[in-house]
Amino acid sequence: MRIEERKYILPDGREITIRSAGPEDAMKVKLHREATSAETHFMAREPEDGQFSLEKITEILGSIAESDRDFMVSAYIGDELIGDLGVTLIRPHIKYLHRAYLGMSIRQKYTGMGLGSFMMKIALDQAKANGFEQVELGVYSDNDRARHMYKKMGFQEYGMNPRAFKLKDGTYRDEIIMANIFE
Repeated sequence: MRIEERKYILPDGREITIRSAGPEDAMKVKLHREATSAETHFMAREPEDGQFSLEKITEILGSIAESDRDFMVSAYIGDELIGDLGVTLIRPHIKYLHRAYLGMSIRQKYTGMGLGSFMMKIALDQAKANGFEQVELGVYSDNDRARHMYKKMGFQEYGMNPRAFKLKDGTYRDEIIMANIFE
């Protein structure tokens, strides 16, 4: 599904357009994900994992656009994608239909400006409207900024996957499992 378009104004006055990415945005999504994977170790992929497949991204975005429940919340400055948030059903089995998974990335130069919280509010409201009862995510244990924002938005930590990520320098990071359970 596609969300209703909205605007967000950065502290410096620049206007951000918030809308759903669709198959027509596949190249922008590809470039955004490749850029964010190179900016910090907080993403699941490393640049050395190879480029994202444009065909696969196009297919996924088309599927999400046609879904009754899955959606994207994407942030654009002009034509440039600077933030990407997806909410998807965990599994299409009856026992899982109440649960969604959330993944999010924002270009580093746009963090700390309230954009993530704005996108998250839109996503949580839409998830509730779509009939999800809880939204789950995983976050690096050393990503304090993201963990703080998630807690501020109602997520609670309920578990940890030890050594979930092995970095190029040989060190490990735990994954903190979080959920926002709607009451």
